[in-house]
Formats: sequence, C-alpha cells, structure tokens
Amino acid sequence: MSKDNVARSRAVRRRPEIVPLILLTLAACFWGGNVIAGKLAAGALGPLSLSSLRWAFAALAILPFALPGLRRDWPHIRAGIGWLAFYGIIGFTSFNALLYSATLYTSGINVAMIQAVIPVFVMIGSFSLFRIGSSALHLMGVALAIYGVLHVASGGAPQRLLQLHLNIGDVMMVLGCLCYAAHSLCLRYRPRIGWQSFLLLTSLFAAISSLILQLLFGGGFGRLVSEVALLDTSGWMIVAYTTIFPSILAQLFYVSGVEAVGANRASLFINLVPVFGALMSVAILGERMAPYQLVAALFIITGIGFAEYSATRRR
Repeated sequence: MSKDNVARSRAVRRRPEIVPLILLTLAACFWGGNVIAGKLAAGALGPLSLSSLRWAFAALAILPFALPGLRRDWPHIRAGIGWLAFYGIIGFTSFNALLYSATLYTSGINVAMIQAVIPVFVMIGSFSLFRIGSSALHLMGVALAIYGVLHVASGGAPQRLLQLHLNIGDVMMVLGCLCYAAHSLCLRYRPRIGWQSFLLLTSLFAAISSLILQLLFGGGFGRLVSEVALLDTSGWMIVAYTTIFPSILAQLFYVSGVEAVGANRASLFINLVPVFGALMSVAILGERMAPYQLVAALFIITGIGFAEYSATRRR
C-alpha cells in the first residue's frame, strides 16, 4: 500500500473519532452560556421559574420530531421509564435548579469553574461502581483539579473549609455537580431509544419536576405566571437560549459523545465549561477575575492537562 493510501486510510479512521469530540466541545460551550443566562435572568425570573419554562418549551419543541418514533420505541420506553425519570429529575432539573440558584449568591466565574469537579465525581463513581481504574498521572491531575475547585470555593483561603466558612452559592454548585455526575454515570443504562424520544421524555420529566418544585418552593404557580407576564424581549431571549442550546443541543451532543467515547473520557470535556463560562462572564457580564480565581484556574487547567495526557497515553 502506498504512503498516500496509508495516510488516506488513517484520515478516514480518525474522522469518526473527531466528530464526538467536536460535539462534546460544543456541548461545553452551550453549558458555559447557560451560566451566563442564569446570571442575566436574576431579578426577572426565579431559578425554578426559568427551569420550568426551559424544559416545558424544550419538550414542546422536540414533540413534533419525536412523535413518529414514540410508537416504535414504546417497548423500550416502558421498560426504562424509571431511568428516563431519573435523567430528567436528577440530571436536568436538580442540576439546573441548583445552578440557577447558585448564581444568586456567587459570581458567574465561580459557578463556571466549580463545574470542573464533575469529571472528578465521575472518575470516583466509575471506580467505586464499575471498577474502572485510573493511572497515577490521571489521579495527580484529578487531585490538582480538586484543589483548584476547593481554592475557588473557599475564596482563595482553603483553611476556611476547616471552619465551614463557605459561600452558599458555591455549595449549591458542588451539590449540582454531584447530581450531574450521577446522571453521566447512569447514561450507560439509557434505554435504546431514538434521541428524539429520549430528549422528549427526559424534558417532560424535567418540566414536571421543575413545576412541582416551583409549587413547593418557588412561590407557587401564581408567581410563575406573574414573572412570565413581566418578561421583556431580553427575558424571552434568555428563555429561548436555555431552551434551544443547553436543553436540546447540548444534551443531544453530550449523550452522543458519552455513547461514542465513554463517560470517563466524555466527562473530561465538561472541564471546558469553566473555560467558556469564565470567558463569557468576563466578556458579557463584565466580571473581573480575582487573583485567587486565577490561581484556581491554573490548578484546574494543569490538572486537566495531566488527566488528558494520561488518557491519551492509555489510548
């Protein structure tokens, strides 16, 4: 075989591997924008109101595309309805409700950067539940990333953690990360149904659970109606963005990426959320990075580098 044919053959084999990586990068970008949307919505829409609207509209947007496949997928849907409810309630509603609530108490940069702990939780869960191990270099990268998150969550003074002096918004975000890590780990049990059916049902469960939380803790249905009635053009643009990009496209891209490369590897791309989120916080919200946030970013980025290099060597 000639050198040209060999090069062409390698390029063909490499191309399918690049596609899920691009999709995972776009998903991280859209989720980084979700942090900004939550911050911009503060004062106009409550966290649970925004969550209810985005998932309700997402379900409506997906419905026409999902209807043809629902009948075909129904046996698998019925068998896996519990998992579909889990993904909608834990991965979609719980994570985003905590994220939007966190933006009320801490900076967009912090909310974005703390999400770097999701791959750490996924790695720990992968080993604990499925005995998927990691190399020493990967563990060192994870340790550096963990320290970076602790550094930013403690305001640059990790010793405060021993005294439990934490920002409630940062704590909310860490809890949200636990929810999404559980969602990522359990995607291996996703029913074998079309992506339209999957997004429709998980969005429906997310919308229903968001509305229940709104009724219980968000001021009731009346507050939701009054907030919607007062929304201006910018408010509806925020709802539209959260509906289309982080709710539909990012979820589709991430699920496709997990199926293509596995949860352990795909979750590493969530580390790009802090990058996109922090850059957007500076560019759009006008926030300024404090020295302790820069130090934390250095630890997180270094940790990601070690973990990715380790993953590349193992492949």
